[in-house]
Amino acid sequence: MLSFDSTTNLLMQSKYRYSLQDVAEPNLYREIYDYEHVPKVAFNLRHVPMQMPDEIWMTDTTFRDGQQSVSPFTPEQILHLFKLMSRLGGPKGMVRQSEFFLYTENDQKALHLCQDAGLQFPEITTWIRANEKDFELVKQAGVAETGVLVSCSDYHIFNKMHLTRRQAMDKYLGIVKSALEYGIRPRCHFEDITRADFYGFVVPFAGALMDLSRESGIPIKIRACDTMGYGVSYPGTALPRSVQGIIYGLRHYAEVPSEQLEWHGHNDFYKVVSNAATAWLHGCSSINCSLLGIGERTGNCPLEAMAIEYQSLRGDDGGMDLTAITEIADYMEREIGLEISPRQPFVGRHFNVTRAGIHADGMLKDEEIYNIFDTAKLLNRPASVAVDSRGGTASVAHWLNNYFRLTGDNTIDKNDPLIVAMRAKVDELYAKGRNTVMGDEELEVMVRRCDQDRYEKLLFHKSK
Repeated sequence: MLSFDSTTNLLMQSKYRYSLQDVAEPNLYREIYDYEHVPKVAFNLRHVPMQMPDEIWMTDTTFRDGQQSVSPFTPEQILHLFKLMSRLGGPKGMVRQSEFFLYTENDQKALHLCQDAGLQFPEITTWIRANEKDFELVKQAGVAETGVLVSCSDYHIFNKMHLTRRQAMDKYLGIVKSALEYGIRPRCHFEDITRADFYGFVVPFAGALMDLSRESGIPIKIRACDTMGYGVSYPGTALPRSVQGIIYGLRHYAEVPSEQLEWHGHNDFYKVVSNAATAWLHGCSSINCSLLGIGERTGNCPLEAMAIEYQSLRGDDGGMDLTAITEIADYMEREIGLEISPRQPFVGRHFNVTRAGIHADGMLKDEEIYNIFDTAKLLNRPASVAVDSRGGTASVAHWLNNYFRLTGDNTIDKNDPLIVAMRAKVDELYAKGRNTVMGDEELEVMVRRCDQDRYEKLLFHKSK
């Protein structure tokens, strides 16, 4: 049978309908995951088309998956971060949703505080296990959508839950039907999809969910969870590890609309951002993230990374306020005590700081030479140069101009007597054994000691 596909404007063969394969023994893909070696990447050289959706966006799991890796946030801290997240996402809701736990009094208090904030975005959703007891919590929460954990690999179905595939599928469909009867949108979390039998369980289950969605008129979402970070985006990779293969298969064979499809990745193999972008490119509208990438083990996809990636792929900011990223990082480090790697992109203290003398000289002549983009404008994080034993006079000059906000004709050249005098004092300190970077306060004291009159003029200029 042939049918005309309006998305490709081509005659397409009718899609094959896969049935559940209720096997007696689990398929653990031992040829790929033998556990005693690094997992293998298999290729079949099959390529699927890129087909980015009309709309793409991000969702957040900081207060669910993210909290599993750090000390629990207080309800007040969650509210503050929630408001910053709303500002980052902007009026178009580029950060579309944020999910919450429901199990403790603190969880429920945080949820209600954020509900009372009255913000349109992110929409507040919840997360539960696939049982009626948890669903009772959802009924009381006053939310329109809830995530439901539906583990889909045989590692979980056979080895963790001790069920057959048919039993697992029936269990999952039961709680989904309960949600539909209550008028709540289910978002089914296909846990461990990159170790699951894609055509033997994932596609048949997803197809059954889409049947329920069409019957009920309620959009059922599917979150493809790369729980262990096994996903790869190399062209021609084979299932179950192929990110593009998973997204294409869910859309083509299970007929999941892009807007009902979400990718949730982990960073165990350093691939979380590239995998997420690949999911977008191949038809997944939503990428699930967390602030600064916090989450189980190596963490989730960083929300700030995908906010930047969105602009790279779309060419506009979608109404986002990227300066909120800097405030989020400052708050999480200062108030919550989260340790951020100094070199973590976009949020680390040194992500746009250069130390090499030759780079410092280039920054002094033209910041654009060694800064990735206008970080002062986009992130409210001016590029800077570290003053230590290696930077030379250029590093001191760049620090002074940046610290005292000197621009244009007011900038001070690296050969200025003040800069030369300061550099001599810096060299003297390191010659005596210092091995740490100079701080702003001690450099300011050094300016004053080298030239009191100029220091006062510089201070006056900075205060204007």
